[in-house]
Amino acid sequence: MRNKIKKVVLAYSGGLDTSVILKWLQEHYGCEVVTFTADIGQGEELEPARAKAAAAGIKEIYIEDLREEFARAFVYPMFRANAVYEGEYLLGTSIARPLIAKRLVEIADETGADAIAHGATGKGNDQVRFELGAYALKPDVKIIAPWREWDLLSRERLLAYAESQGIPVEMKRAGSKSPYSMDANLLHISYEGNDLEDPWTEPAADMWRWTRSPEQAPDRPTYLELTFEGGDILALDGERLTPAGILAALNRIGGEHGIGRNDIVENRYVGMKSRGCYETPGGTIMLKAHRAMESLTLDREAAQLKDELMPRYAKLVYNGYWFTPEREMLQAAIDRTQQVVNGQVRLKLYKGNVMVVGRRSETNSLFDASLATFEEDAGAYDQGDATGFIRLNALRLRVAGRQGR
Repeated sequence: MRNKIKKVVLAYSGGLDTSVILKWLQEHYGCEVVTFTADIGQGEELEPARAKAAAAGIKEIYIEDLREEFARAFVYPMFRANAVYEGEYLLGTSIARPLIAKRLVEIADETGADAIAHGATGKGNDQVRFELGAYALKPDVKIIAPWREWDLLSRERLLAYAESQGIPVEMKRAGSKSPYSMDANLLHISYEGNDLEDPWTEPAADMWRWTRSPEQAPDRPTYLELTFEGGDILALDGERLTPAGILAALNRIGGEHGIGRNDIVENRYVGMKSRGCYETPGGTIMLKAHRAMESLTLDREAAQLKDELMPRYAKLVYNGYWFTPEREMLQAAIDRTQQVVNGQVRLKLYKGNVMVVGRRSETNSLFDASLATFEEDAGAYDQGDATGFIRLNALRLRVAGRQGR
């Protein structure tokens, strides 16, 4: 394939791995490289990536702010599903990959590139997510995954290659560089590797970057009011914000209160178990509030069926099947339920906890106080009806019980 590739679009961060990949592509494929750097809320300055790419002779450099598209078209639909993988993971890395794959193939079309390339390793989930997304959108796309081709399988080898090729590597002050493999976007930040590879080892207190420890969080709670329309949060304390604005604000407030830390051993799609730590303060708040809004407005059977479908939906996102008929089918069903998820939820944030303290919907509430009251209900509910209801539901149990079964 190498001699057929004339131009490739590289997902490029400007860090050690992708800087080495850029040069490696030029050397081993002899092709022109287009760089694509996405701002999805990782909180890093992206202009240095432009300077590094230009210094490497790159003529077509794409640096794009995708924060709003990420929040609106990927995070918000996923949260309508209340998606949680294996009961704990809020899918922060997983949900960013289809957007990056989408832009990679779009830029390939715009620039006439023959292939796309990424820096995901052959051990992880991201290679699957990038490539499934790319193939779904551009079936004949050629994909280059250097980690599956080269022999630069350690940081030492990468550094040696960088030195031999004159690739500048920024060496930070001693002790200032994180020892972890990290991924950040508007939804979360993740940590893997180093001492976390022992599942028994508690994460170091100074590892966490977005959240205070609950012990150091304020001694006074903060109250929030979130407004939902169609299952999406449109306002915070009465102020309408964009999806990215909502998520950024909830990250800041939740982080101050120590909300959203998680330490997980998860099952990767490639087959191995992996221990990772995550900070998802805004997402943790969003999930709690959304479920509270649904509890007031969704029909019982619709809500329970939605909960049954959720693990399948979460697994599709985790494994990289965003652009698939089955995910779109589930999304259509989920979005149909969200037409009635309108109203406000009031939350109390305190020392790592998110507590729902109120919910209301003037248009879609199914809560009927006259039915649920413990006081006199003026005939709204005939308690005697429960006798026949219970006897009918007990019929099969009584028949089996008479036979000692």
